[in-house]
Amino acid sequence: MSSSEEIARALFGNTQQPRQPATLADLLRAAQPQPLKRKVFVSYHHQDQAWVDHFRTQFGGTFDVFDDCSLDKLIDSTDTAYVNRTIREDYITGTSITIVLCGTETWRRKYVDWEIHSTLDKNHALLGVILPNHTQVMRDGQFVWLVPDRLATNVDTGYAHWVQWPQSPQALNQAINHAIHRSTTNSRVKNNSAQKMQRNH
Repeated sequence: MSSSEEIARALFGNTQQPRQPATLADLLRAAQPQPLKRKVFVSYHHQDQAWVDHFRTQFGGTFDVFDDCSLDKLIDSTDTAYVNRTIREDYITGTSITIVLCGTETWRRKYVDWEIHSTLDKNHALLGVILPNHTQVMRDGQFVWLVPDRLATNVDTGYAHWVQWPQSPQALNQAINHAIHRSTTNSRVKNNSAQKMQRNH
């Protein structure tokens, strides 16, 4: 402390504003356990990039629901085996769940299928999120969401989980936890037997 500050304090007392006492709401908020933040890999079709960016910014950034371990850009290689291995070992490894953002054309993409395959191969949880720009189509007399086959198969078995676009960070966090719970309690029904897609449909 400088001599001038010491003189001012001696003459006028402590000039700093006293700290306000914590309110009951502050104490209750501090006492509540914070939700566990998961490391997440986000799988998607680049046609939906605007929605993907919004999802990652809103829920991974603003609301800090998860740590985003996804690719920031496409891997610059024509070697599909290298791309598959890089995604599996450098991005999916170390996460606990893959979130598949499902738009209208996502089900057609081989890389999405490969990412889901790698997720299941590592016994990670799997969550599908229906994007707001997705629409249902008529199949066998009923309206259905078109999602990647490997995701749909594992939702049907009870291993994976899917939801429509979450309306709050709490809703997304709940969906993530539910998907992780399903993958651990229903691990025996995981189905990763289908051959990986060789080309985009």
